[in-house]
Amino acid sequence: MAATLHDVAHLAGVSIKTVSNVVNDYPHVRPETRHRVQRAIDELGYQPNATARSLRSGRSGAIGLVLPELSLSYFAELADEVIAEAEKHGLVVLIEKTGASREREIAVLSSPRMRLTDGLIFSPLGMGQDDAELLSVDYPLVLLGERIFGSPVDHVTMRNVEAARAATEMLIGLGRRRIAVVGAHVDEGVGSAALRVQGYQDALAAAGIPFDPALVAYTTLWHRANGAASMRELIDSGVHFDAVFGLNDALTLGAMRVLQEAGFRVPDDVAVIGFDDIEESRYAVPSLTSVDPGRASIARTAVQLLVRRIGEQGGRPADPQEVLVDFEIVPRESTGTGSLGVASSSAATPAAR
Repeated sequence: MAATLHDVAHLAGVSIKTVSNVVNDYPHVRPETRHRVQRAIDELGYQPNATARSLRSGRSGAIGLVLPELSLSYFAELADEVIAEAEKHGLVVLIEKTGASREREIAVLSSPRMRLTDGLIFSPLGMGQDDAELLSVDYPLVLLGERIFGSPVDHVTMRNVEAARAATEMLIGLGRRRIAVVGAHVDEGVGSAALRVQGYQDALAAAGIPFDPALVAYTTLWHRANGAASMRELIDSGVHFDAVFGLNDALTLGAMRVLQEAGFRVPDDVAVIGFDDIEESRYAVPSLTSVDPGRASIARTAVQLLVRRIGEQGGRPADPQEVLVDFEIVPRESTGTGSLGVASSSAATPAAR
């Protein structure tokens, strides 16, 4: 038979209320009493009733994580980082996938399933800047990504423009002048692709290299197959290039496979750099130089901000923050720079709005 609150109280020589206070982590319990009760809990293997604790505290001990998809390694690895950080705060994570659908993203904000959690970390791809006010919800929410800026909630994002510029400058520093970019989105005004292309163009302009639209390969989803298809089109077009900047690693790995199939030597003929620094990049042949956009810092900061917001409920909330995390370039074989130093940005910067 499972141990009860009464069993713990009897073994510890205290009242049931004292055991309850220890289980619920009330601060006014004397340290020696807390130690005695905890020892009894451990000895008996007592498991508190999570449902009852949730009803008393008004909290579930769970947070939600809403992502566009999990088939992309970046989002899967981000989820791992969020789960690891949440565990440090005694929280579990419920994951919802939206498929980058604006309708599903909007629906999840009022989903009964997500409302069973204490707060939400939300990474939209379908919603855009015009949807910012839809984030005015009545529960703690932290926004990720580059689709919406100036929202009424905390926002953790990466330095897309600066990181893309640094990646392009690295290729320029290697003597490359005909740098193709793979993964641009047609007519995108706000989003990761637009920001990274802007950084690419800024680097070219600073180096006095004319921008050639023929070197921009467009696609939709950032998957390996799309990167491969874009690279085939670029090769078939006959345009000359001596370097490739892929806007994420999945695209870049697909593009690099096609380059090698077409007889290009990487990095001798074409230097290649990606963005995201997913685990697979280390084991590609050749290994892929990539931008680490600060994924671990994004997860850590998002969870910490959400925990703070959960703790503020019932009190006066602080102003929302926009936090830009650090990035670094991890050099590997695809640029022939595995022994070079790592380019990085400044430390993560919060900017209260």
